[in-house]
Amino acid sequence: MAGHLVLSNGAKMPTVGLGTWKSLPGKVTEAVKVAIDLGYRHIDCAHVYQNENEVGLAIQEKLKEQVVKREDLFIVSKLWCTYHDKHMVKGACQKTLSDLKLDYLDLYLVHWPTGFKPGSDVFPLDAKGNVIPSDTNFVDTWEAMEELVDAGLVRAIGVSNFNHLQIEKVLNKPGLKYKPVVNQIECHPYLTQEKLIQYCHSKGIVVTAYSPLGSPDRPWAKPEDPSLLEDPRIKAIADKYKKTTAQVLIRFLVQRNLVVIPKSVTPERIAENFQVFDFELSMEDMTTLLSYNRNWRVCALVSCASHKDYPFHEEF
Repeated sequence: MAGHLVLSNGAKMPTVGLGTWKSLPGKVTEAVKVAIDLGYRHIDCAHVYQNENEVGLAIQEKLKEQVVKREDLFIVSKLWCTYHDKHMVKGACQKTLSDLKLDYLDLYLVHWPTGFKPGSDVFPLDAKGNVIPSDTNFVDTWEAMEELVDAGLVRAIGVSNFNHLQIEKVLNKPGLKYKPVVNQIECHPYLTQEKLIQYCHSKGIVVTAYSPLGSPDRPWAKPEDPSLLEDPRIKAIADKYKKTTAQVLIRFLVQRNLVVIPKSVTPERIAENFQVFDFELSMEDMTTLLSYNRNWRVCALVSCASHKDYPFHEEF
């Protein structure tokens, strides 16, 4: 049976969710329907993935068929960087709700700490190819996020891709009303994130791991990049448990008390990624997998490296 973690607001967040980044609009509706039929109750979305309308169609259909009730689902979305201006946050959230055809989100995250120039470009670039920042501050953006909770549009709020100093800034905000319940970050054996996870857990913040399989379908992959799914050392561990490499990569994160959101649009893999609750990795294998850390990021957001709020110059 799939597990869950309890957030600081008391809500139960299912441990394994379906990721939807890079899921094409033509395929994501079917993927979400398959996932819900298989028992997934947590769907991870974002405005910038440009497929929330199609995700919403699937959720709507499963609610109508009474396969699930709304309160059984845990739906997450994220505020994109071009909407960090305080007065734009509510509209951005309402657009997501309208696309998803929902009247509330279980969790709404600030997708990145970096604010971008508002407009129709999701990545507004200057002539040199660098992102054009907005003159916003994520602590101000957080105040607008808090207002969404009070308005009943979202049940809980959190952050994504924040380093520990950025989380600290939010936690130390004078008059803080709601603390972040989650920090969603990239995490896998090549980027184990021990220090940041330890920090978050010490503050009662649940960590969600994205790209748990190393996002092999990322658009900017290079042939020489390391591949988690093809790593013979991880394959050897998987063989020992009669599991797939993907299942071991997901289980590795579950055993670290993380929420994990593997993405797939392939029904067999959607099923496989959920079958991670019937085995346990030994302490020795956990330690071995942790030792493969090489601080390698799928999502380094290099076009933002000169942004004042770029999160990855800090060690954690």
